[in-house]
Amino acid sequence: MPTMMKAAVFVEPGRIEIDDKPIPEIGPNDALMRVTTTTICGTDVHILKGEYPVERGLTIGHEPVGVIEKLGANVKGYQEGQRVIAGAICPSFTSYACQDGCSAQDGGHHSHGYKPMGGWRFGNTIDGAQAEYLLVPDAQANLSPVPDGLTDEQVLMCPDIMSTGFVGAEAAGIKIGDTVAVFAQGPIGLCATAGARLRGAGMIIAVDGVDERLAIAKQMGADVTLDFRKVDVVEEILKLTGGRGVDVAIEALGLQQTFESALRVLKPGGTLSSLGVYSEDLTIPLGAFCAGLGDHKIITSLCPGGKERMRRLMSIIAAGRLDLGPMVTHRYALEDIVEAYDLFSHQRDGVLKVALEVS
Repeated sequence: MPTMMKAAVFVEPGRIEIDDKPIPEIGPNDALMRVTTTTICGTDVHILKGEYPVERGLTIGHEPVGVIEKLGANVKGYQEGQRVIAGAICPSFTSYACQDGCSAQDGGHHSHGYKPMGGWRFGNTIDGAQAEYLLVPDAQANLSPVPDGLTDEQVLMCPDIMSTGFVGAEAAGIKIGDTVAVFAQGPIGLCATAGARLRGAGMIIAVDGVDERLAIAKQMGADVTLDFRKVDVVEEILKLTGGRGVDVAIEALGLQQTFESALRVLKPGGTLSSLGVYSEDLTIPLGAFCAGLGDHKIITSLCPGGKERMRRLMSIIAAGRLDLGPMVTHRYALEDIVEAYDLFSHQRDGVLKVALEVS
């Protein structure tokens, strides 16, 4: 087996480049995955731009599909050569936070066991998935076998955007017949739209300003699509609901404008489910917030991880309940990742998700 591998590393703000790094040495609770396919996330672009700080030299990426190359001595029930995925969030499931149902906020073995976003390790606090090989920590808890018959691209969305988009719908407690507005139809917003449909929403309103994304939103389950370039979205949604407002508004971009619009269309007693990664302080408009007396709920969520979450998501794909194939719009080899980042970060050529073929 070789000792070195190709990996996409953070050099400095504005620069992620391919470099040679040693193949990771695993411990008894780890596994080594040979990555076959991965992708680029909007969070990776925040890292590239220097908006989210990580250490220089860190391998980026958190959406791995691959094959088990090597297993730690304590990892049972898996075989080398088995096709697997691991969630973007890979908690230990042993901390206080994990056992309190907050596994994405896993603080490890600190005295209190909580750390904001602590379960997000790949490409954040440890080397990530945009590489030929990936060390998966706490592999017993985080490796999930890929069902026979599913391709890499079919399960590529499960580690992050499908899990994140779905939790936006789940955390909001969408009930059968609810009216739901989803602000922004990027990859996560599209998955939130699909999640709202699977949860039984009666009417789903998708908001974006890109024609191709609005078209895919229809495929994902949107009943109405609104182009914010052409209409006053808040006014239109209130008109569609007879002035009542929506039961649930999902914010999937991370901007003041989309957050505020989501709040403005919410009925009294409604839920705003926030999935965006925000780069600056938010301001809550007093009127839309009903002076704090509107019985609103504002919920934030980080992508759930772990093998059971991944198994459930892949079961939806395997059952034919949802096809996320249309979201892969471009394909690149790992060695061309700089070009792929340039395309994705500038949102050219109708890009939604890039499949990075590694091996």
